[in-house]
Amino acid sequence: MSRVQLALRVSDLEGSIAFYSTLFGVEPAKRRPGYANFAVAEPPLKLVLLEGEPDQPTVMDHLGVEVQTSEQVHAATARLGELGLSTRVEDDTTCCYALQDKVWVRGPGAEPWEVYVVKADADTLAKEADSSCCTTTGTDDHDEVATASAPAASCC
Repeated sequence: MSRVQLALRVSDLEGSIAFYSTLFGVEPAKRRPGYANFAVAEPPLKLVLLEGEPDQPTVMDHLGVEVQTSEQVHAATARLGELGLSTRVEDDTTCCYALQDKVWVRGPGAEPWEVYVVKADADTLAKEADSSCCTTTGTDDHDEVATASAPAASCC
């Protein structure tokens, strides 16, 4: 089963967890410092909450499609590339407390989309201190998917 992912950057993580638990009738599937995700069965949704700055409005961090296998990620990479979209592949990357394989593309409004599989749990939010995992500041100059006008998100 694939499901759409919506990652939101929220200023009040605990309040947001309470709200979305009530809205969808489920508790978070994973909670870590500054992070929570929900595996919502109906409608099929992976909702990711990332702790943002206090007193700031909630913003979309990135969108995604969670799949079940690395082969599905590789098939999506090939399909998107054949259709002329610029892609960025991240295999065996640690992000959002998970080891993942993923491919990134940007929508027409520079919105970041990932197709990803979670391969295992991890103990850290990001692979390394300077990783762009789950951040909304800066861009990667060599990353043809990122643009200066859009946040550099790359995880979850």
